[in-house]
Amino acid sequence: MGKTALIVIDMINTYDHQDAEVLIPAAESVLPQLTGLLERARRHHVPVIYANDNFGEWRSHHGEILDKALSGPHARLVEPLRPDESSLFVVKARHSIFFETPLTYLLHQQGIDRLVLCGQVTEQCVLYSALDAHIRHLQVIVPRDAVAHIHADLADAALRMMERNMGARVCDSDELWT
Repeated sequence: MGKTALIVIDMINTYDHQDAEVLIPAAESVLPQLTGLLERARRHHVPVIYANDNFGEWRSHHGEILDKALSGPHARLVEPLRPDESSLFVVKARHSIFFETPLTYLLHQQGIDRLVLCGQVTEQCVLYSALDAHIRHLQVIVPRDAVAHIHADLADAALRMMERNMGARVCDSDELWT
């Protein structure tokens, strides 16, 4: 059995998009669980990988993405989740953390075969990433209290799909690295 990585999806965010008004309360509600996961993962030397949108700015790198999010009106949602010096960062273009990114190669190089997916949006990026992980024969864990949603009903359905159709383990975040 290989290693586990914590994947933080799209939490370095400016919240300057169409669904932001609905997403922000959900992001606020999962923030304590996300910060707890990050602290425990780092304490247990679990690799932390941020997979983040580039906001459509194809010249951006992770530092610029972080700076832009921290200088925006919703920095309070980003600051507690700030990558540390050991964090890895993958810039993504679409919903899945795998689509057109070097993540598969990175995971292989690090000997990682189990992913804990947290972040946003449950019914979009988390779901599509879980499916892409599944078809790559990677184990997936999704802490239900550490994923934010836009539509609660779709998020619940997405979690059920990940569990039933993809064999993902859906659990509470406090079950991980206790």
